[in-house]
Amino acid sequence: MSTVDSAQPVLKNFVPYKPKRGEVYMNEKQQGHFKAILLDWRSQLMQEVDRTVNHMQDEAANFPDPADRATQEEEFSLELRTRDRERKLIKKIDSTIELIAQDDYGFCESCGIEIGIRRLEARPTANKCIDCKTLDEIKEKQLGSA
Repeated sequence: MSTVDSAQPVLKNFVPYKPKRGEVYMNEKQQGHFKAILLDWRSQLMQEVDRTVNHMQDEAANFPDPADRATQEEEFSLELRTRDRERKLIKKIDSTIELIAQDDYGFCESCGIEIGIRRLEARPTANKCIDCKTLDEIKEKQLGSA
């Protein structure tokens, strides 16, 4: 798995889950499918963290030219902000893996209905069904423009 945008995984060799007719939602096989996706995503993010640390150690230099120093500091600042977002995402992935362990994964935290396999494959850390998420976004937009 690699990431184009840290918030959204891009899976290599991704095979969508094909539920069998009459299969119980969020059974062990489905939970295993999503746990594997989440663990792969987490592993990819952790590799990015390691790469950033190594890059910053290797590239750190005290440039005599203030413009060069400023450019390097800005580059490092952007990398650190990205890694901070990824750190928060890793926490969310960990809490999602915990939901799987507790058999609470895949159900909307607002209304309790099934989130759906396709939505979860698109956003494995989703904790709301599309309807509740849409309502939240509408409310947020209304509050933001008030």
